[in-house]
Amino acid sequence: MTCAVAALKAFKDQLTVEQLTTIRQVEVDVGRQYQASTAELESLRSAHARERQDWEIERMKLDRELREVREDLRIARDDLGRERETSAALRRAMVEQSNQHLTLETQVSALRAQGHGLAEEVRGREARVGELEMALERERAVVREREQELREAEGLRRKLHNTVMELKGNIRVFCRVRPVQNEEGMAMIAFPGKESREIVLSQSSETATGGSREAVMPFSFDRVFQPQATQSEVFEEISQLAQSCTDGYNVCIFGYGQTSSGKTYTMEGGASDDAAGMIPRAVRQIFEVTQELKGRGWTYRMEGQFLEIYNETINDLLGTGEIDKKKHEIKHEKNGRTTVTDVVILPLESPSQVRNLLMRAQSRRTVHATLMNERSSRSHSVFTLRVSGNNPLTGESCDGCLNLVDLAGSERLATSGAANDKERLKETQAINKSLSALGDVIAALGEKSAADKGHVPYRNSKLTYLLQNSLSGNSKTLMVLNLSPLAAHLNESLCSLRFATKVVNNTQIGTARKQQARISS
Repeated sequence: MTCAVAALKAFKDQLTVEQLTTIRQVEVDVGRQYQASTAELESLRSAHARERQDWEIERMKLDRELREVREDLRIARDDLGRERETSAALRRAMVEQSNQHLTLETQVSALRAQGHGLAEEVRGREARVGELEMALERERAVVREREQELREAEGLRRKLHNTVMELKGNIRVFCRVRPVQNEEGMAMIAFPGKESREIVLSQSSETATGGSREAVMPFSFDRVFQPQATQSEVFEEISQLAQSCTDGYNVCIFGYGQTSSGKTYTMEGGASDDAAGMIPRAVRQIFEVTQELKGRGWTYRMEGQFLEIYNETINDLLGTGEIDKKKHEIKHEKNGRTTVTDVVILPLESPSQVRNLLMRAQSRRTVHATLMNERSSRSHSVFTLRVSGNNPLTGESCDGCLNLVDLAGSERLATSGAANDKERLKETQAINKSLSALGDVIAALGEKSAADKGHVPYRNSKLTYLLQNSLSGNSKTLMVLNLSPLAAHLNESLCSLRFATKVVNNTQIGTARKQQARISS
């Protein structure tokens, strides 16, 4: 290019003006053409670059489509392979199904042959079913007759049970001597006879001449329990009274005796099942009996209350406050039901619920220290369980009441050591007055039964007034006399034995009457 320019320059030097003008014109034209060619070349290059880019994009698109086609082809081949395997498996299955079909056809033919025989057997069995249904209906009729006989037998059982209880006496007295904790200071106590009905206390004393004299004092009761007797053995004798409550009779069971004689243990018992007292055992039996009687058409409703009588004042041991300050009044209704105003009455659903009530009541009961015991019960506790029953099948109903009473300690004023303490003195006087009133009521009931007249002093004590309907002629009563075996307690034991003997001598208080509850229509 450089040589061409130099040659062109040398050639210009030799030309004329016109020629130069012409040459310049030609150069201009050539320059223009060159620029035009260059511009066209750049345009072609740009167009070529764009075409190349378009072709590259198209190539990449085609490559991508090729890869997709190849992937689709691979997947199609895989699917084809699986389909071939499935087809082969189906062919094998068809062969197996065909074989099975042939086998089933053979079995169906055999079953059809058996079906004809079974049809004859079914017709025979249907005839037997008809015979069995007729026999079943006859048995149902027998069952209905037996159920009616059972209900009638239940009524007869109630009558016989009440007759047995009346023959035993509507007021009975048991004597129980608590176990000893050590052998020192034991009183002389004997249990003669094989019928466990007697107890003999012996006491030695010095005569005026310096000699020795032994006094032998025998006592007889309906039942005497020696120290080794268990709670279960004691309750076995009491259980029939608990049964009477579900039959619609008022029942009252007393725990009587001096402090430390085992009254509370006898009535409430200990924590274990073997040590359970008369209250939880009686409640458990009543629940068991009522559950059994459900099969004979009876339904029962039970409710309980727990009271104490302290200094001739009634306290609610199930109250919500720490100290019961309400004034409670005793009311005797015409239907023989006794109620106390403003006390908590709880529906009872299970025996365990009663055990919890005992624990709650024990924590609220009035106790104080005496010479006999550092935690002496200074009040009478009365647990009342009312049982109401109804039998729609027979139209019968009953309303019974079980009173389980743990009496306060019966020791005399001098023995309790309360003479120098005004509060304890008041307690002891109130206790002894109520116990004396209880003895007077029982004595008056005995006289009233003999002559069918006379006044019964129920109102002389809150205790006797509260239990009026459970001590009168429509009741069954048991007193459990608890004795301490210690020589130091001998005089108090003798006082308790004499009091209980007074009860024994007045056991005929008339025939108990069942409490019939009205059925609302």
